[in-house]
Amino acid sequence: MRPVAENPPRIEQHEREAAGIAWQPNGHVFTTARGGSIDPTNLTRALTTLFGRAGLRRIRFHDLRHSTATLLLEQGVEIVVIKELLGHAHIGVTATICAHVRLRLQHNAIDALGTALDGGETTETARSDSDEPPPCASPVH
Repeated sequence: MRPVAENPPRIEQHEREAAGIAWQPNGHVFTTARGGSIDPTNLTRALTTLFGRAGLRRIRFHDLRHSTATLLLEQGVEIVVIKELLGHAHIGVTATICAHVRLRLQHNAIDALGTALDGGETTETARSDSDEPPPCASPVH
């Protein structure tokens, strides 16, 4: 995990104050109430419990990183910024994770272009889960 920033988030600051002299800084983002390292089994158990309470299917903790990348990309954050936030050494790793989102964004972009070229009428391109590029919404001359 990545080290905590020099100015700790408010939650961590509250935990530090509550733990007092028992606080054990370890540089991790997620810690126990006293700042120690979280046992991976306990983290998985806690996450599974939270998902169950929320009525969500169980996923791995690491899958949350993929979800973060997807949500950021869908919000228009540049892939280079996402790469830096996730700590990937190479942008190819980030691009692979975001590939399915980029395809959906391409579909949306082609729909928007088709609408603009048709003078405002809505055109829907065919949707599929394949990696094939979507068909052109307007004839090319």
